[in-house]
Amino acid sequence: DYHEYADLTVHEDWGSCAQALQGKRLFALTTKGSTRHSDLQYQDEDVFVFGPESRGLPEDIRAKFAPEHRVRLPMLPHSRSLNLSNSAAILLYEAWRQVGFPGGT
Repeated sequence: DYHEYADLTVHEDWGSCAQALQGKRLFALTTKGSTRHSDLQYQDEDVFVFGPESRGLPEDIRAKFAPEHRVRLPMLPHSRSLNLSNSAAILLYEAWRQVGFPGGT
């Protein structure tokens, strides 16, 4: 769905992706994050990195993010993680809200 609205670039590996995004603020969404998603002040051009729904970001990639850039969504103890699309929607709408809903109606 909505592929006509996406600007997609496929990178060979994480290193080439990170290099292409150099100069931008990168945040990793992870259940192992130390920063609550609503405690950050998002900016235009921020980048959010999500891992596979089944296992999340690999440790070697997660470790490349400073602790304050490892973002988590609040969850009830012992509950299952939200699925990837719901997690992405929550984080992206919060970031969009903070920057004033540019382009929205």
